[in-house]
Amino acid sequence: MSRRQARATASGGWLPWLGLALLPLAVPPAAAPGGCPSACYCVATPELVQCRYERLEEPPKELPLTVHNLSISGSNLSILHRAAFATARPLPDLRLLRLRHDNIQIIEDMALQGLPSLHTLDLSHNPLLSVAAGAFADAPLLRTLQLNQALLATPLEDQLALALRNLSLRRLELAGNALRALPSPLLPAGLEELDLRNNSLQRLAAAELHSLEAPGLRGLRVTLGANPLSCDCALRPFLAWLRSSTSRVPDARNLRCTGPPPLREATLLRLRPEGLVCTAAEGGEPGRLETASYVFFGIVLALITIVFLMVLYLNRRGIKRWLHNLREACRDQMEGYHYRYEQDADPRCTSAISTPGL
Repeated sequence: MSRRQARATASGGWLPWLGLALLPLAVPPAAAPGGCPSACYCVATPELVQCRYERLEEPPKELPLTVHNLSISGSNLSILHRAAFATARPLPDLRLLRLRHDNIQIIEDMALQGLPSLHTLDLSHNPLLSVAAGAFADAPLLRTLQLNQALLATPLEDQLALALRNLSLRRLELAGNALRALPSPLLPAGLEELDLRNNSLQRLAAAELHSLEAPGLRGLRVTLGANPLSCDCALRPFLAWLRSSTSRVPDARNLRCTGPPPLREATLLRLRPEGLVCTAAEGGEPGRLETASYVFFGIVLALITIVFLMVLYLNRRGIKRWLHNLREACRDQMEGYHYRYEQDADPRCTSAISTPGL
């Protein structure tokens, strides 16, 4: 009995300590000062805050001062007002701000005020309608801006050009925006990476290629995958540039043609500029494709005629003999018909046949 009592006493002494050790795990993060907001949760530490599909009407007010990454998705923020994420106090350590699928339509001046260390801003999948000229001001360290599928609602190139003029961006993502031309006004000097995948680009015109050779953009790398490239004569300047600047297009070897039908799915780098032709309806070199087709058809007919004449020449004796035999056969046949006609026309033969008993 004494041993059992001693064991019970020893085990009972550990229970209070075990309860104290588990107490922090039982307290929700929002209850602690400087913890996660009630509508969000923290991953591992308050440095990573995620607010997903909580239908927030505005950014959370009380955020941990030590937050490094903030992600809000599936909400209804609509308008980002001045100092939208630092109304209570600045967030000096916030480096990544991800705002996807938040129905953001308007970004006002100084919306990023109080975020001096912000490096990456993701506004993808938002129907942007208005971006103020000072929307990204007070974020001097912003280097990456992601606007994938965010420019579909209305053209915003002029507004964005003003908003980006004082930034030192290194990466700009514009994938999935149905762009039909290179957005040259949105390319600040010093930009290193430009993502233009999944747009509506049929080619890069000569003027657009010239803008890529500006002094501040000579090191720019452009991603162009999943664009409907039209491999006609208008693509020749771009193809020549691509061959000489393959290192500037990371996915150059994967680019394929979507038209015209004879070149569909053809690898772009395997084509030759002289093989890219246009019809008159396509605004290219008038009738070149039709002319080439007619010339080819004429050459084929000429070859067939030459072969036929050669066969006749090589078999001229046999053909002559065959024609002679055919003529003799026709003559014999005609003589037979003539003889029968004379026999039928002779009256003596006719009377003899009519009176056999006489």
